[in-house]
Amino acid sequence: MRIEFLGSGGAITTPRPGCQCPVCAEARAAGVPYSRSGPSLFVHGPGVLIDTPEEAKFQLDRAGLSHVPACFYSHWHPDHVAGLRVWESLNADWFNWPPTHQRTTIYLPQQVAEDFHHRLGAWDQLMYLQHFGVVEVIVLRDGETVARNGVTIRPFRVAQNYVYAFLFEEGATRVLIAPDELLGWQPPSDVCGLDLAVLPMGLPEFDPLTGDRLIPADHPVLRAEATFAQTLDIVRALNARRTILTHIEEPFGLSHGDYERLAARLRDEGLSVAFAYDTLVVEV
Repeated sequence: MRIEFLGSGGAITTPRPGCQCPVCAEARAAGVPYSRSGPSLFVHGPGVLIDTPEEAKFQLDRAGLSHVPACFYSHWHPDHVAGLRVWESLNADWFNWPPTHQRTTIYLPQQVAEDFHHRLGAWDQLMYLQHFGVVEVIVLRDGETVARNGVTIRPFRVAQNYVYAFLFEEGATRVLIAPDELLGWQPPSDVCGLDLAVLPMGLPEFDPLTGDRLIPADHPVLRAEATFAQTLDIVRALNARRTILTHIEEPFGLSHGDYERLAARLRDEGLSVAFAYDTLVVEV
């Protein structure tokens, strides 16, 4: 398998529109790897996309992906879903009659499908696209798996019940992709000892390089989102051969160079952790 990070940002991408802070100014001037678009990745081999942020059209074009056989959605949040109209742009045949559309199989884990019915109009949009002929929507009950090109994919809920992570298995190779929302998650034994874990970075309550407090201790976000320190606890529990942290938000205030220095520090502490950037490709 080959994992391609189409977008390594979060809900607040880098640069943030109109922001003139040093991180945004650098990203605006230098582009990738300093700039970050919304959270999405593509798994070559099974041909699986995870999530479609607003920038999905641009991301797929940048990666040269003219066809996406399958897509899994992890949860209903806009930064993971709002670009779902990409299926019309990517797959529709506008010139021939009768048309010869491409088609992408959309897999919705059980709770995601339920949430799509009453969040963001996502279900209605997918039903329109299915009627148009550019997607096929399949709802997966909890516990069901999907096999594509010799790779088995198992969605499962994390601690926050509306969010799913995905275990990819190809022979003895095991990859965990957890796109977001790991607060309170204790990794079960069957997803430990992986070849690769892809996790959201979590909120840096303290600057990971200087130790300075970044988020006030009484801020309510700390009761809703996992912190960077809590994410590192999950990294240790998973004991993966490699871990890549993504979903990196602009308000964290760190540049690509800062993350490179932080990764080196974590390696010195015995943690095989790297930070994703847009266009990063990892062989497993």
